[in-house]
Amino acid sequence: MNAPPRHTRIAGTGGYLPPQRLSNDDLVQRLAAKGIETSDEWIVERTGIRARHFAADGVNASDLALEACRRALDAAGRRADEIDLIVVATSTPDMMFPSTAAILQAKLGTHGGAAFDVQAVCSGFVYALTVADAMIRTGSATRALVVGSEVFSRILDFDDRTTCVLFGDGAGAVVLEASDTPGLLATELHADGRHAGILCVPGTVAGGRVLGDPLLKMDGQAVFKLAVHVLDEVARSVLVKAGRSADDVDWLIPHQANVRIMHSTAKRMKLPMERVVVTVADHGNTSAASIPLALDVAVRDGRIRRGDTLLLEGVGGGFTWGAVLLEF
Repeated sequence: MNAPPRHTRIAGTGGYLPPQRLSNDDLVQRLAAKGIETSDEWIVERTGIRARHFAADGVNASDLALEACRRALDAAGRRADEIDLIVVATSTPDMMFPSTAAILQAKLGTHGGAAFDVQAVCSGFVYALTVADAMIRTGSATRALVVGSEVFSRILDFDDRTTCVLFGDGAGAVVLEASDTPGLLATELHADGRHAGILCVPGTVAGGRVLGDPLLKMDGQAVFKLAVHVLDEVARSVLVKAGRSADDVDWLIPHQANVRIMHSTAKRMKLPMERVVVTVADHGNTSAASIPLALDVAVRDGRIRRGDTLLLEGVGGGFTWGAVLLEF
């Protein structure tokens, strides 16, 4: 007799933003001191961003992740010692190694379960969800913490107004659990390394020295064009894979990079913006943390309820992109 299929559901969400909030005006003043001109109007018009949060010196990705995980565990009614898998999506790890996930595991006070990082930049949380889902479905894990955590303020070039105004720090987490009823309905991941140069940090460490440039570089126009195209494509594909249509989607939760990209994606899918979760105005682009942060905000303010169908999609450096369709 065949065993019943094993599914994955989200049991709880959590998010955390470091206390230091920088409005556009705060950032404008900081840049003016360096002789760089910009304005709140310029930033809002191009991105929709009005503020972002920066971590204090000495606060790392694992510290932000720890707070988000504690809140997710509390929401799920679970203890850290019940977790047997931790997957952290980050492009700004605490160290070269060990993984931020292993460091987080120690800070949570648990041990023994698998713990590793996923590096897919702004698509990282979608990648991490997909990996954790596969491990739960196959019985390699039963209960997982999936986290996106970033301290992008450490890799920004504050001489470049086109990029330093975009990004912020933060962490978001979910508790995933094995279930008899479907939760994650379909996932899809892609990458195309031919576009690596349009969004990258082209530096590394060798012999105790930084080789190359350790600060973020981006071709904004190229990223925008590619992002709009691939997000539309992967959203439609994951819906087909699940046997659903855009009409079935209660909430679209996209990577929070730029409000114009989100508008374009929603328009192509014929979804009203009222069904799109948008947090970029207050968070900025928090890379791998942006989707779980937005998810947590909408869960806690009551917009997202149990039984809602959610479409999560991300795109980032690599170039990477992907989507997850789930019933919350």
